[in-house]
Amino acid sequence: MDIELIGTAYLCEDPRAAADWFAEHLGFEIGADLGWYANTRHPRHGNLSLDFVGRDHASSPEGLRGRSVAGALLAFLVPDADAEEKRLREAGLRIVLPLVSEPWGRRRFQVAGPQGLFVEILQRVEPDPRWMRENGLAE
Repeated sequence: MDIELIGTAYLCEDPRAAADWFAEHLGFEIGADLGWYANTRHPRHGNLSLDFVGRDHASSPEGLRGRSVAGALLAFLVPDADAEEKRLREAGLRIVLPLVSEPWGRRRFQVAGPQGLFVEILQRVEPDPRWMRENGLAE
């Protein structure tokens, strides 16, 4: 398979509001906005697309129409999770998982995103060698 784009689509009440949230807080740019559908792309990663579709629109699978987003967590790898946590906290976003360094080599936190989505921001850090050995992940 030759993949040219990685994208996801989320059913939501207000597609433009969801797109605006990602533009304001994570630097995405809004492309198409049809009212019932809004598309975003990140300017540094043009092959990453987040789409938002009105949950009752006829283009949605019938079995999903009217449902809210549940259990969706988008993760973004960044160079400095501490700086991003400070920036997003100062912007008034609700932190749902405070900054934590995990023994498997990730420093991360989570925020409540728009319309039922959650967003995890993480960075790579040095893993704990003992934890890695104990879990069969070290050589």
